Amino acid sequence: MIDNQPLPRRIVSIGECMIEMSGGEDRTYRLGYAGDTLNTAWYLRALLGKDWSVDYVTALGQDRYSSDIRAFLDDNGIGTGHIQTIHDRRPGLYMIHKEKGDRHFTYWRDSSAAKLLADDKSALANAVEGAELVYFSGITLAILAPRARGRLLGAIVKARDNGARIAFDTNLRPALWSSPRVMAGVLTAAASLCDIVLPTHTDEAPLFGDQTIDDTADRYLELGVEEVVVKDGSKEALIATANERIRIAPPVNANVVDATGAGDSFNGAYLSARLTGQNLREAATAAHRTAGIVIGHKGALVDPKLVQQWQGAAPAGVLHQQPVALVT
Repeated sequence: MIDNQPLPRRIVSIGECMIEMSGGEDRTYRLGYAGDTLNTAWYLRALLGKDWSVDYVTALGQDRYSSDIRAFLDDNGIGTGHIQTIHDRRPGLYMIHKEKGDRHFTYWRDSSAAKLLADDKSALANAVEGAELVYFSGITLAILAPRARGRLLGAIVKARDNGARIAFDTNLRPALWSSPRVMAGVLTAAASLCDIVLPTHTDEAPLFGDQTIDDTADRYLELGVEEVVVKDGSKEALIATANERIRIAPPVNANVVDATGAGDSFNGAYLSARLTGQNLREAATAAHRTAGIVIGHKGALVDPKLVQQWQGAAPAGVLHQQPVALVT
């Protein structure tokens, strides 16, 4: 019997998945997995049905934790078929601790396998082939060597030429770049290749001199970006195209437990809404509501059912909450 079921429409998210150690109370930590582009892939997967596939493209090692990350992604319906194996590398790691109400991050990523995710040009081309949407971030670019950045952007150009839409969160992390000038130049060049850019105004303003969220939107529209979604924390988001500007406020009186992953979840919800035919206003409203749910729970990856229940999303399979291990 011939199966005439159409193949799922394909999304590819490219970046680094890290081991996350959070908590620290009484020197007890919670082990999980996170990373900006993985977080967005998580919410894309949660909010899209079985007619979509979501693949994560990165590089891992052959150690126990690399195997655990692969299993975690597989168990949660995120494709691992294009994750490269780097034999002498391991995943990066970061720890979160709170001090005076603020979160502080300490990173160990010098030997991260993900820094080599764009070293194999052929593997990278295969990873994005047939994608309807390719998503990456400023962190994806920041961890790569200059030539590897060029290979990644080359693969993205080819994917766009073949019909993929390209979405990009600039996600500025100055500590990962050699200088502000290099960071600004690379991010601007990358954005010029994209259809949708999702910057955060408060991050962009010090680097680019933007006085308002409109300045941030204008700068990307002038590069030829079709759709700019400017986030601004707890303030209104601005969604701008050449012909339209919409401002959408987040939910009032949101309960903030942990802001980790808020912007990434916003991106995932926004993109999933746009992919399924919702207009700019509807997509931004869905994005704010999803981020509002996420900040009300600990960790970047919340139970998908929490964000599915009010949208009527059809889950693609059994999704599990982030694994927990206590380390003392």
